[in-house]
Amino acid sequence: MEKLITVNGGRCHNHLWFTVLVSFVFCFALLCLDYSVLRGAKNGVFFLFSRNFSDSEKTQKASLLSPAIDEPSEIPVPSPVSKVSQNFTFPENNVTSAMVNVSVTDPCSGKYIYVHRLPRRFNLDVLEDCRNLVKWFDMCPSLMNSGFGPKVLKRQGVLSGKNWFETNQFMLELIFHQRIMHYKCLTNDSSMASAVYIPFYAGLDLGRYLWDYNISVRDSSAYGIVDWLRKQHEWKRMFGRDHFFVAGRIAWDFRRLSADESAWGSRLMNLPEFMNITMLSIESSSWSNEFAVPYPTYFHPSRDIDVIRWQKRVRARKRRHLFCFAGAPRPAMNESIRGKIIDQCLSATNGTCMFLDCKAGGNICDSAVEVIKVFRDCKFCLQPPGDSYTRRSTFDSIISGCIPVFFHPYSAYAQYIWHFPKDYTKYSVYIPGNDIKTGNMSIDLALSRYSEHQIKAMRQEVVELIPKVIYANPKSRFERFEDAFDIAVNRVLERVNKVREIIKEGKDPSVDFAVGNQWQLKLSGIVGDQPLEQVF
Repeated sequence: MEKLITVNGGRCHNHLWFTVLVSFVFCFALLCLDYSVLRGAKNGVFFLFSRNFSDSEKTQKASLLSPAIDEPSEIPVPSPVSKVSQNFTFPENNVTSAMVNVSVTDPCSGKYIYVHRLPRRFNLDVLEDCRNLVKWFDMCPSLMNSGFGPKVLKRQGVLSGKNWFETNQFMLELIFHQRIMHYKCLTNDSSMASAVYIPFYAGLDLGRYLWDYNISVRDSSAYGIVDWLRKQHEWKRMFGRDHFFVAGRIAWDFRRLSADESAWGSRLMNLPEFMNITMLSIESSSWSNEFAVPYPTYFHPSRDIDVIRWQKRVRARKRRHLFCFAGAPRPAMNESIRGKIIDQCLSATNGTCMFLDCKAGGNICDSAVEVIKVFRDCKFCLQPPGDSYTRRSTFDSIISGCIPVFFHPYSAYAQYIWHFPKDYTKYSVYIPGNDIKTGNMSIDLALSRYSEHQIKAMRQEVVELIPKVIYANPKSRFERFEDAFDIAVNRVLERVNKVREIIKEGKDPSVDFAVGNQWQLKLSGIVGDQPLEQVF
């Protein structure tokens, strides 16, 4: 009996060692494979995705994404036809999936984004026409470094580190697209996606035709993208209510109501299909399916420490001027208060105000060094409306640690509701524009009422806003901060998930999704001890 037991035990022992050996060989084989992991879960199943890039795709990936920040990627001079698309070919997400039956918690659950693979005419061909993106100057250099533009090489002691670029304010579409392609929860399976991104460069495309072109040309891409989207099976799932896109121009450029040839802009956002789509733009209108996100600034850090060091620097800066203004008058605009603001600044005594004249020529206000050099020495930075309610200068002042002063609630408070605190008095000053226009308010006197203690507390709030209003290196992954991109994507996902809940409850998802004249609603969450001027 004992001998029999011994023999059986030996067999079990051999079986155990055989199992261990096979498991070791299997694991070793897996480790030798060239694969990358993209976590995903669907019905409790973990997905393992392997990337297999062709030689051409590896070249495209290297030419576009690898040098995005580290070294300036030179854009070939178009002569006569641009070859920019060779540097700006976005790699396909060519992934194949193998299912492994392991139940895990999925960190990307509810966060997956699917990116439409659009025909080139809606993005890459637009970049190829970079010399004509804006009527008055060549935009080709602005496409360098993933849309950040040329690096600032002569920082003149004003800027720190290598994270500064001469970024054009209209480059948001390219910048956002680059960040999306590095988003940690991308999926090729659109059925898993919580949201669908449309990489349509609507603003760059339209910018070519805003002047001297008829409405048929201006609307061509709008009708074209609608026709393409309606044919995709992703569209039929929610008829676009899970779709979003980014526009690097103000929303009113896409809200033309009239068929008059002299009317401004395109009809894009008035088309029925785009009423079902969420738009992120540098300035929103009153419609409820539009959300403003920060203008691109000059600062695009790669690491948390880059942000922390810059915050420390601007927080400690001794500021010689009470307030400053960087801009130019708008004499052709009867409602503009810029002329009066400039007059008040120039008449201020004892160096109280510093004026950077953007009309002086030489594109001085397009220079990161010149703008930051002014704003870093001021306690308050004036931000009156210009051609529209908002200004890129608002975000230049924030990254400089300068407290913004607004003269209209639509310049910030009704716009950047995802990125700015609800209590506007913590980080900004509001002076009614009508008080400036009528001459009833002295800016010098109004700002002199703030004590040094109050100014220090407000500047601290402004400095804390810096990571929230910048667009980081697309290859970076902040550990401590969320940047403007992270915040925008998370809020889009929240919005789409709420729509899904409405559908599950059997309610009509179109109710309140895209409604005009919603300025009051956008301002409803804003609080402060100072009443806002309501203009409806």
